Amino acid sequence: MKYFIIAGERSGDLHGANLIKGIKESDPQADFRGWGGDLMEAEGLKLLTHYQQTAFMGFLEVILNLHKIAGYLRKCKADIRDYQPDVLILIDYPGFNLRMAKFAKKNGFRTFYYISPKLWAWNQGRAWAIKKNIDRMFVIFPFEIDFYKKFDYRVDYVGNPLMDAIEAFNPNPDFRSLNGIDSRPVVALLPGSRKQEVEAMLSEMLRVREAFPNHQFVIAGIRNLPPALYEPYLAQFDCSIVYEDTYNLLAIAEAALVTSGTATLETALLNVPEVVCYRTSGISYAIAKAVIKVRYISLVNLIMDREVVRELIQQDLNQDHLTSELGAILKGGKKRTHLLSDYKRLQELVGRGGASQQAGRLMVQYLTETQK
Repeated sequence: MKYFIIAGERSGDLHGANLIKGIKESDPQADFRGWGGDLMEAEGLKLLTHYQQTAFMGFLEVILNLHKIAGYLRKCKADIRDYQPDVLILIDYPGFNLRMAKFAKKNGFRTFYYISPKLWAWNQGRAWAIKKNIDRMFVIFPFEIDFYKKFDYRVDYVGNPLMDAIEAFNPNPDFRSLNGIDSRPVVALLPGSRKQEVEAMLSEMLRVREAFPNHQFVIAGIRNLPPALYEPYLAQFDCSIVYEDTYNLLAIAEAALVTSGTATLETALLNVPEVVCYRTSGISYAIAKAVIKVRYISLVNLIMDREVVRELIQQDLNQDHLTSELGAILKGGKKRTHLLSDYKRLQELVGRGGASQQAGRLMVQYLTETQK
């Protein structure tokens, strides 16, 4: 069968790659085309547009790029029409993907959604549009089953695909020597995968460097971003960078400073104490604050439904707060033991791996049933 997949972010590329593996187990002759990233391409996707071109952060940034986004929507629709897939598979990325779902419904393409948009956090009314336009929804958090029940919409819970990647990870014992990282304890910096995130977050994270002279600060770099983006920080601050090897970096880290997003959950599942950081434009933040319906921005706290990791947002993201919070989760810090204990409960709630395999099996099953 023919599968057109759309992933618009780095995390979606990871989950899309694992989903392709899962689909191939049940449909060895599967053919894949779509929008995503290097990981999906490596698993056999014919990559038409890279997510790095389509990733916009914040309400204001989206508004400023509406013309460009409209062009991408037209291009994606043309790609789908040309391919005539058996199914369109959408991975998170709701601003773009919900528009593609509406297009697919209107034009008779079967549509699956893998990893639900976080409608429970804001704009819950969009669930009606999902019910109308999406044939099957595959969710990764148990509480999403009850959320969609409020809209009389049955979904498939498949587990969290992050565990597929984490359980497959084997730390490299030579990682330090291969990357010039000495024996001092490491603070990992995960400033995000978008240019706007790195520019907004990295200087704030590195300003605390001088308060921890016995630690080395190492940036998790992204190859899809130009090296010139990181170079000023490497020159100004006493730090280093490792590209495309975040899990190995976290495996040796004593603690981490992490930009809000999927990486907050990955860091916790890898058992690394963290401080969650977030800053966007004033306009984007004001809009978000007006519409968001939940108390937290990190997936760790959302899943646990209480503050487990400290979130430093906008004005709270400053040198004093970062220094205090990082010190509290380093070895000997007052919050470290309790935080690691909370992580155990978080890991129980997220569950084991197998989400990608389960989602792939169900997708092939549903498509096969409709063809009989």
